Amino acid sequence: MSTRDGSSTLGDFLRPEGFARPHPVAVLREGSVVIEAGRFALRRLGEGGARRVTPYAGRSPSRDHEPVVLVPGFLAGDGTLAMMAGALRRTGIRTYRSQIRANIGCTLAAAHQLEARLESVAARRGTKVRIVGHSLGGMLARGVAARRPDLVSGIVTMGSPMLAAAAHHVSLTASVDLLVRLSRAGVRGLMAEDCVSGECARRSFAECRAPLPDSVDFTAIWSPRDGIVDPRACIDPRARAVEVNASHLGMAFDPRVIDQVVAALTRGGTSLVEVDRGEIA
Repeated sequence: MSTRDGSSTLGDFLRPEGFARPHPVAVLREGSVVIEAGRFALRRLGEGGARRVTPYAGRSPSRDHEPVVLVPGFLAGDGTLAMMAGALRRTGIRTYRSQIRANIGCTLAAAHQLEARLESVAARRGTKVRIVGHSLGGMLARGVAARRPDLVSGIVTMGSPMLAAAAHHVSLTASVDLLVRLSRAGVRGLMAEDCVSGECARRSFAECRAPLPDSVDFTAIWSPRDGIVDPRACIDPRARAVEVNASHLGMAFDPRVIDQVVAALTRGGTSLVEVDRGEIA
């Protein structure tokens, strides 16, 4: 039930050969999150603090303005994507919360919760839904999109290690281990041992790598500066891979990343590699 180095409850299969955890000091790169937050604040100042506008009001839903559900990462809740949600709404994109208060429970259960949320939004808007997921949220998005292409027209993942779920920093591994210990102690609603090393984990990992139909646009945003997960694990061969120069945490609000998310939501995805300057690489 432990990884190859025996230091965690995480299953070996969650970190296939060819992928590795970031070096322990790699987390220092996440310090740039302060600069990235500053970029967001400067952009808002440049916009004059304009109130949220909804240019889609009164219009029929279109492909460019399909409803978008935002899904937070591990240990996070919807509030962590509030800045991105506001930025998307200011471009005319209608956003919805995933209704995940804290992404710390069974991933299969979270996926079913997300699926139910998508069904609700799709029924309300009378159209398919797009999903933007950060880290673990992107993995959940990919799994649900593969299972329910009738609900999902496209997904955008940000720093989501779909190819190697356990190729993450030791600090994240320690957090997973703590959740498992608390679950063993009787605390409900947390990741259990089966969720990280048993059949539950195998099913969840398989879902986030399942084939996607051509009808589902897929953009995978990744950063070589990611200090939390192995960047290589975020580049799904099915996706349009977009490279950005951001920290893992900063992807949730860095304006340069938000620009790429907007472009992906309004453009659709193909199998190209781009950089955050908008150039083909």
